[in-house]
Amino acid sequence: MMHEKVLVLIAVIGAASYFQTITGFGLSMIVLGATSGFDIAPVASIATLLSLVTLTNSATALHGKLHHIDWRAVGAATLGALPAVVVGVMLLDYMSGSASGMLQLLLGVVVLYGGLSAALRPAPLAQRSGDRSFFVSGVCGGLLSGMFGMSGPPLIFQFYRQPLKLIEIRCALILIFAITSFTRVLYSVYHGQIGASICIEAALAAPVVMLMTIAARHYPPPLSSTATRRLAFGVLMVIGASLVLCALRAMIGAPVHPGM
Repeated sequence: MMHEKVLVLIAVIGAASYFQTITGFGLSMIVLGATSGFDIAPVASIATLLSLVTLTNSATALHGKLHHIDWRAVGAATLGALPAVVVGVMLLDYMSGSASGMLQLLLGVVVLYGGLSAALRPAPLAQRSGDRSFFVSGVCGGLLSGMFGMSGPPLIFQFYRQPLKLIEIRCALILIFAITSFTRVLYSVYHGQIGASICIEAALAAPVVMLMTIAARHYPPPLSSTATRRLAFGVLMVIGASLVLCALRAMIGAPVHPGM
């Protein structure tokens, strides 16, 4: 990768790390969207790089904050997500292109509707959902990750609808995405997909990720709880719209550049 593109990539990763630290999600979605839109690097190599830098962001963001995590919720969601990722990959291999496109379109509409309805009524649920609900959100997130490389929407919607403190929501989401990223790293190492260039780029990005994560911890934007929830649901709407657009392009035969 050219030096200029590496600098742009690291800058985008730094900004996305700040966003993820204050919301609990967004690093992969922002970076993949920017890199695919501006053709900075192949999506596959960026996805592997993001798995490594996500671990740096998570370790820095969660330092001294593990006591804020709802371990039952995280455990139930993770238990559902990890095996569902494998099922999602198998489904993608089994389904035809048209069937996959229709499913992506349906998922996009559901995510868009969920984000819109939640943004209009951002108040959390009156009572915390049961462990089964978190497990189901993990399964849905794992399927999305396996099929489309994007596990966030079901988990974001599930946690941001809970009557939890924002710091509890952020820490839970960051930990779950760290676990899935670690799983991807192990898979990539096993298949020899982490080359020297990716390791160098991850090493260069690590200090920036740490600094931006620390900045987000100490200097978060002055957003209220309601505003932060609306921001999260607004991002879900963008994700849903992106899924719909990509599905429609694929169905009419236009070239598709996955953005998230």
